[in-house]
Amino acid sequence: MSDELASLEPKIAIAVIGDGCAGLSLAAQAASLPEHEIHLFSPQIDTLEFDHVWGYWQMDWLQDVIGLADKTWHRWSIQTADTEIEMEASKHPYQVVTRKKWLGYCRLKAKQNGVSFNTDMSLIDNFSNEHVFDSRPPRTGYNMMLQHFIGWEVQAKPGSFDDSKAILMDFRCDQSHGMHFIYCLPFSDSQALVESTVFSPNIEQDDFYEAAISTWLLDCAGVGQFKVLRREKGAIPLGLMRRHDQNYQGIGGNCGAIRPSSGYAFSFIHKQIRKAIRSFEESKKLIFVSPHKKIDLWMDRIFLSVLRHQPQYAPRIFSALAKSLTGDEFAKFLSGEASLKMRIKVIFAMPVWPFITALIRPERGA
Repeated sequence: MSDELASLEPKIAIAVIGDGCAGLSLAAQAASLPEHEIHLFSPQIDTLEFDHVWGYWQMDWLQDVIGLADKTWHRWSIQTADTEIEMEASKHPYQVVTRKKWLGYCRLKAKQNGVSFNTDMSLIDNFSNEHVFDSRPPRTGYNMMLQHFIGWEVQAKPGSFDDSKAILMDFRCDQSHGMHFIYCLPFSDSQALVESTVFSPNIEQDDFYEAAISTWLLDCAGVGQFKVLRREKGAIPLGLMRRHDQNYQGIGGNCGAIRPSSGYAFSFIHKQIRKAIRSFEESKKLIFVSPHKKIDLWMDRIFLSVLRHQPQYAPRIFSALAKSLTGDEFAKFLSGEASLKMRIKVIFAMPVWPFITALIRPERGA
């Protein structure tokens, strides 16, 4: 069929529910789906008033984000009470982009490519269910493991931070409430995002996280005086979840994009969308599936069981993980691109007993 005749064929009208990361990232790819007419629905258009950062390792499916990254680190570290492991990557550096910047870029690109934006949710009834893609949060189970956190973006005196290195995990903080670490992203030598992050089923009072941040800044970073420029707070469910509405296809976190072992979703949402576009090119059906391999989900389920029942092993586990891999391998492992060789290295680096215990009861620990 000629391009002229193909262009006369009616387009497939699809509805995308939600104008968050998944919904807008798909809408921004409208030019890659010329056979489709995309209508994005949200009861109230996001004004992007509240901001936070999304972290990821640069991968080939994130080309659109490269020019928008707020900061790139080729070096990062994991710190325990006993040791610091520093890693360096040449191909897959760690980056962050602000929610406001990425969603603003996606909205603009979507509008330029003819995507319509709607607040009247009743219009979704005009679409067949197979052409409705729902990015609303999935339904979580009772007593699920969560990654919950509070972060402060702080301003201190020049020279307070080493902005050439990100601190992904510093376990020198209270470990009595579950796996707990400080995450520090220095944007300059005087400004950094510092987060207190906990993996457990129970969200703590705000003062628990805030005390941890203040204590870490003083005792570990040597920063006693600072100004809080911005606060962020969140809780990310970890594990397998049911779709928000079983009548519609899911996308993003509503289709398994959240990595159960880490809570990372930004990179996996893009991976999922790219795979769906490629599948349409091959089969002419736009279908979204989990971006995670079955072996990764199996390993994550066991890992979550360890963190739930034996969180005291967390510093040892993550330091062993970092020691067993190069920086680029570490990035690929956490981005779902691990080779068999990497998996074997990680398995043999882990402490044996907590994982044997978790193998016996993974269904109760995920």
